[in-house]
Amino acid sequence: MAAKTIYLASPYGFSEQWKRLLLPEFIQALEALGLEVWEPFARNGQVDLAEPGWAYRVAQRDVQDVRDADALFAIVNGTPPDEGVMVELGVAIALGKPIFLFRDDFRRCTDSEHYPLNLMLFAGLPEQDWQAHVHESLASIGDPSKALARWARNDGSLSTAAVS
Repeated sequence: MAAKTIYLASPYGFSEQWKRLLLPEFIQALEALGLEVWEPFARNGQVDLAEPGWAYRVAQRDVQDVRDADALFAIVNGTPPDEGVMVELGVAIALGKPIFLFRDDFRRCTDSEHYPLNLMLFAGLPEQDWQAHVHESLASIGDPSKALARWARNDGSLSTAAVS
């Protein structure tokens, strides 16, 4: 049986420091759950940025990977979070994919007292117990009580929002 695939939506590939120091920690934490991690910067690393149309091709590949992956894990730090990550999340929400968020940024970027981010991001999470889909530390990625770990090990049904 093939490992489940998870698309890692993050802005961390734009900086050499972030790519070297931050991305590997997330990839390792997700792989420790037995998941095959699709990291777009690595998957699109062969793109020649000097070639006309490169940006369009990268965007199309990323959207196709979101379509083809079993789930999406999005790093949503920042105020607001990275625009590309938000688009990838929107695609995953529209497709009804399981979504898991990571935010260890203490700044709030919402008008809601209930949600730490723009309320539209929560359209892809269950109404009840949405907190189980949000990670606030690297250590929590492996937490067996969180939705990501339950999904990774096929432990019961994962409650996600219905997209109509």
